[in-house]
Formats: sequence, C-alpha cells, structure tokens
Amino acid sequence: MAVKVKLGGNGAASRVRGAARHPIVRWLGFGVLACVLIGAAVFGYFYLKYQKIVEARLAAGPIFANVSQIYAAPREVRVGQRLSVNLIAQSLRSSGYNSNPQLGSYTVSGGSITIKPGPESYYASDGATITIGHSGSADSSGTVVTSIAAGNGAPLAAYDLEPQLITSLSEGKGRAKRRIVTYKEIPAQLVQAVTSIEDRRFFEHHGVNYVRMFECAVHDVVTGKRECGGSTLTQQLAKNFFLTPDKTLSRKLAELMITYQLEARFSKQEIFAMYANEINLVHRGSYDIDGVAETSQILFGKDLQQLDLAQNATIAALFRNPSYYSPYFHKTRTVERRNLVLDAMVDTGDITQAQADKAKAEPLELAKASVDAGEAPYFVDMVHDQLAQRIGDEELNHDSLRIYTSLDPDLQRAATEAVEAGMVNVDALIRKLHRKGDTKVTYPQIALVALNPHTGQVLALVGGRSYGVSQLNHAMAERPTGSIFKPIVYASAYNTSLDGTNLYGEGVFTALTKLNDDPQDFVQDGKDYQPGNFERGEYPGMVPAVEAIAHSLNIATINLAQQVGYDKVAALAREMGIAQARGTPSVAIGTYSATPIDMAGVYTTFANSGVHLKPWMLASVRNSNGDIVADFTPEAKQVLDPKVAYLTQSLLENVMTFGTGAAARAHGFSAPAAGKTGTSHDVWFAGYTSNLLCVVWIGNDDYTDISKGLTHSVQGADTAAPIWAEFMNRAIKLPEYSDVKSFSAPDGVQVIPVDRNTWLPADSTCTYNLYIAFLDGTVPNATCSHMGSEGQPNFFQRLFGGGNPNPPANPQQPPPPGTPEPPKKNIFQRLFGGGNKQEQQQGNQPQQ
Repeated sequence: MAVKVKLGGNGAASRVRGAARHPIVRWLGFGVLACVLIGAAVFGYFYLKYQKIVEARLAAGPIFANVSQIYAAPREVRVGQRLSVNLIAQSLRSSGYNSNPQLGSYTVSGGSITIKPGPESYYASDGATITIGHSGSADSSGTVVTSIAAGNGAPLAAYDLEPQLITSLSEGKGRAKRRIVTYKEIPAQLVQAVTSIEDRRFFEHHGVNYVRMFECAVHDVVTGKRECGGSTLTQQLAKNFFLTPDKTLSRKLAELMITYQLEARFSKQEIFAMYANEINLVHRGSYDIDGVAETSQILFGKDLQQLDLAQNATIAALFRNPSYYSPYFHKTRTVERRNLVLDAMVDTGDITQAQADKAKAEPLELAKASVDAGEAPYFVDMVHDQLAQRIGDEELNHDSLRIYTSLDPDLQRAATEAVEAGMVNVDALIRKLHRKGDTKVTYPQIALVALNPHTGQVLALVGGRSYGVSQLNHAMAERPTGSIFKPIVYASAYNTSLDGTNLYGEGVFTALTKLNDDPQDFVQDGKDYQPGNFERGEYPGMVPAVEAIAHSLNIATINLAQQVGYDKVAALAREMGIAQARGTPSVAIGTYSATPIDMAGVYTTFANSGVHLKPWMLASVRNSNGDIVADFTPEAKQVLDPKVAYLTQSLLENVMTFGTGAAARAHGFSAPAAGKTGTSHDVWFAGYTSNLLCVVWIGNDDYTDISKGLTHSVQGADTAAPIWAEFMNRAIKLPEYSDVKSFSAPDGVQVIPVDRNTWLPADSTCTYNLYIAFLDGTVPNATCSHMGSEGQPNFFQRLFGGGNPNPPANPQQPPPPGTPEPPKKNIFQRLFGGGNKQEQQQGNQPQQ
C-alpha cells in the first residue's frame, strides 16, 4: 500500500516562496535594494567629491604651511678658542647632524670630533676634524681648540659649523613654528603614549572606530551636548587639514569621506607622522607651536630623541586640549594629565607599573629660555619683510626655501636675558622718580641691536620688552639720536685736521683743543637758539675737546660744529647712515632721528677703520636641493680716513674712562671698549669692543619725553648703559666673544699719556690717568711739569710738579680699564726726586 509522507521542509520552503510572492514583501525587498543602491550612489558621489578635494589639496603643494625655514649664522670654531667637544657636538645635533644624514654626521673619538657634511648641508663641502686640549693656563681649567684639520689633513685656522634652525615661516598672517619629522624620527615611546590615550586601536582599525563613534552619538543625544570625542587620529587629521572644527552632520560626513581617502592613500605610519607634525600643542608669545618636534624644543630644550618617558607622556597629554593643559598656565593639570597617560600606557602593556611610578615622580621642569630669546621674533619679522620685498611672498611661501641669516642664537639669548634683567631696574627707577600726583606710571620700551663691527652682521636684536605683548619693532623706530650723535661732530673736526685747517686760530683740531662751553646764542634763520647742557648751570668755560665729549657738553659741541660747518657735519652724518640730518646748529646734539639699527651702522665707521657697514641680516637663500636662489652682499663704504676713525674712537674710549660712559664700568664691564651715552628726549648707549658692537635705546611708545612726570631726568648712564654692560658681560663669557683685544692705532697716529690736571702730555714725574690719540706732529711740545719752555724744571716746578719735558715713548695702547692711577708724589719726592720702583714703572711703561 502506498504511503504518502509530508516533508515539512518542502512545505516551509513553499510557504517562504509564497510569502516572497506577497506584494508587501516584494515592495520591502525592492525598498531595501533601492536604499542600498541609493546609499551606494550617495556614498560614491561624496567619496568622489572629497577624493577630488583631497587630490587638489595634495597637488597644491606641501601639506604644511611652514615651508620656508630660517637658519642662524654658522658658528665659527677657531684654533685657540675656549671650547669643548661636547659643545661642538651639541651644536651639530641641534643642526640635525646624525638624525638627518642628508645634512651631515659627526663622530667623537676622545678629544677629537670629526665632522662630515651631507649633500643638503649649507656648505656641502669637505668635513674637518677638530681636536680639543687643555688650555694650559694656570688660572683656567677649561679646554681649547688645539688644531683643526680639513678632510685631506691640511691644517685650518677656523671651521664653520652647520647653521642651526631658528624657525619656519608660515603661510598667511599667522605665526607658527614647526619642525617636520618622519615617523622613524618620532620615539616609539611617544607613539605609544599618544595612541594609548587618544586612539588605542589606531594601528588596527581602518580610520573609523564605529563602536566608539556610536557611543559618542548616543551620549550627545542624551546629554544634548556635542562634547564626546569619538574621532580617531585619522579623523582628527582629516578635520584639521581640510575642515572647520564645527560639529555639524555635514561636516562629520565630510570628515568620514576624507578619512577613507587618507587611509587609502597613506600608511598608518605616514598618517601618524602627519598628525604629529600638524597638531598645535603650545602657544608661546605670538607663536603657535605646532608638531611634536618643535614642542619638544620649546618645552624642554631637547630633540625628540632625547626625551625621557615623563616628557614623552607630557607631550601626549597636550593632544586632548593644549590650552586647558598648558604647562605654562596650568601646570597641575598638565601633571595630572601626564600621569593619566602613564596609566594608559600601563594598561596597554607598553610600560610597567614601576616605570610609570618613576616617571610620575619626575617634576615638570620646562626650559627656562624666553620666547624672545629662543625664537628672535623681531628679527624673524624683519627677515620675512626683507625676503618678501626681494623675492616675493608667493615664492617665499611655496618653495621650501632655506634662508640663512646673520643671527647668533647664543648672543640673542644673552641679549634677551640682559634686557629682561635690565628693564626690571629701569622700571624700579621710573617708579622711584615718579612725581606724586601723577596717577599713571609710564614704563618705557627698549631696543637692543648687536653687530659684528667688522662685517655689519646683525648678531642679536631685541625689538621690545615682549613680542607677545607688542609686535612693534622699536629697533626700526626712528627716534631723536641725542648725544650718541656727537662723535660725528668730532670726527668732522678731525677731518679738518687732515686738511691742515686752522680752527679757532690755534692750529689744527686735537683732543686738547679748547672749546667754549659758555652760554651763547646760535642764531638760525634769524631765530634765537640758546641750548643748555644736561645739567642746568654746567658752563665751565673753555674745556678741552676730550672733556667736552666725555661729559657730553652740548654748547661746546655745537660751537665745534659751527667752526667745522654745520653742512659738513650733516653731510658726514648722512654718509654714515643718518638720512634725516641737516645742516643746522641742533644737528650737533642729535635732534634729527634715526633708528637703533641705523645708529649701530654709524658706529661701525669708528670701529672699522672708517668703513661704514650697513647692518645686514640675510646671507643666502637656497632651495630644498641646496641650490642658490639668492646671495646677498653687504654694503660697505669708506667714509672716514682710518686715522680720523681711530682719533674719534680714542675720544670714546675716554668717555668710558672718566666720562658719562663710566657707568658701564661701574656695572662690571672692564674689557677695552669705546662708547657714548645719549640723553635727551630718549636715552641711548652705543659702544663696542674689538669684536662686538651694541646699541641700546630706551624711550616711550607715545613719543613723550622719557622723563615726563618724573622728579628728576632719567639719563642714559642710569638706564641704557647698565643694560649695555649687562649684555656685554654675558657676551664675553661666550667663546666667540671672549678674546677681546685692545684697539690698535694706525700709521700716522700716536697715543700718549696726558695729565688730566693740566691737559698736557705727561712725563715721568706727573700724575696722569688718560691715554689720548694724536695725529703725528700735533702733540703739544710742553708737558704737565714743563709748560711752554725747553730745559730742566726749576725749583718751583719741582716743588709743584716738575719733570722731563719730553713725554714717554708712544705706548700705542691705552691701559686696560681699571688700571690704578700712579700714586701722587709728596713734597719731598717732588723736591728731591725719588719714589718707589713700582710707581716709576706705572708712569712709564705702556699698557698692552
């Protein structure tokens, strides 16, 4: 008998097929399919749309806005210079040697360091081996450069190290600093710190963490706040590069599309490096500090490879919210966040608990250098402006240029620190002298410019108290020059001496020519002009020129300018860089304006054998391949005879010895130097040694008199001179500026001792404390002990000051500042001769 069996499976299948034929089900299926197709089409549309946006962005040029880099001047190493292997190696590391083989490399072996520049080096030339040994000096435990050998073994007197990076220029008006690094140059520990706290699955996901994104979406809906951070590092990179930070649905969609593009185009390592280079982590002054490499330098003064665990965690701590966790303003928050990063690294197994505990115990110590010291912002602004004028903004912003400048980073730091320390004292003086009843204290601004006096190279520049507070560069502000102009008058007078011109009917002009400082009316264009001296009633009558400039006597100096010719004085001033100078009586006392940089250039003329050097900052511009885009030649012009320059310089040395410039000596600067104070509307000090020139200006931003509202006038000797001394004291501690030498007189000039009591050449029996330069043939015949006649001193001359009428042989060099004066002879020594041997040596031996 046949048996019929029902198979449930077939029945179920039949029912499914039946249901599938149902109209509602079919429409649902079509709807789902349509949604998938539409979704795919929409996705494809937006994917292609943002693909084009990404391609256009990448094709436009370098990803980062900072494309042109500014470098400092190369550091010169000289045989005999006090230096160590460690300092040379540190300088090379800061320049990128070893970490970037394309720039160069070095190796240390005992007391020697061998340097090999790479193909991208500024020099791209042969290297050298520098050998360091002990100085051999009984009073020094330091080391010196004993020899320098070129790559072929040839001896060298000096060798220039690779220039250090100062900063990178930014596109647009923003100011940012960034140092680009590759993934391999980022410490593994920093990568671990960032991913552990920001995106633990970064190396596993494909750009989007969907679970986390869904959790954040729910959180935002529930709380009504858009504050949950569900973005991966790739999403953050997409947002920062291409989008605005606004949290909108359309922006989020665009972020996802760009994220997919980035993940498809780049490896995880490349994406991490881009993000680590792009992110803004710190704000200093007016600068945004972008990227981990620059942040490492700013926060800790170290290369990335030198960071320890705690420092790596500190940088990672800033990724979430740089402002909120700023180590400059919220140190406690920074430490708490750093410790949270360390805990996260323990959770991911990147470090042990013991390592975390040790790092947590480490205090947060930041680099002490100020933003103005490390980044020279006023200097960088000037470089940017000059480049924009010479090669154009477009090329500057898009050609990855390497810009080599004149700046010395160590000297820039010394300048900034000297200004910061000195202005504390200036402010205290202003408060002390502030007149009661005036409600507001006006604190002045400052500028400091330091040059190499023999090249015109701007080595350091401070344009104000703080760049973060004011970006106005006072080094470029035109101000009345005051008494630092006066040496031009005396140089003009010495010019007449070369011509044999008889001034005042008393022969050619010398340092001992008597000038009239009595009150007088210098009529100008039919109008009265009756200037006074700084101290009211300071009219000593006839004074020698050396004393007139030493004490900055206005009337005597105008009187001299009148004899020379105001037009001649003004013409010389214009040749020396003071373009506004005109031939009026007031030109002699600095009523015409010039910038501090201009005045630094003026003083190169005295320091550089009469050659005026226009201060310069730009040396060379190269492209990324090292090819020269532009080289810049300094402007130099002989405007004074070398003899006239030295004679004027001799006067300025005596300003430092017994005049207003002695204030610098009082603040501990004892090396041979020449200088001049300036006190009028503003206050100045300009001075130099054999290897460094510095001008300091202090004045009010609103152009009011700096002494307005004060009980007493502020002087350059009280304000600018101490800051100059502070800077110079710091400078001579640096190897490059430590070997200060005495000034050497040129042929045709002799330097002799002069007795200040009689203003006559001194002999062995006279008390003198000055060395003064004279043109050959212009030294007075008389001496301080034998005035006006030949032969031996008589009884009364012996009693009141007698001696040999012939001055000692030309010593050529003045004594070092601080040399004690010879002791005065008592009446018996004057009458019968004698005196100790030491005294005779002091009176007769030239100083070296």
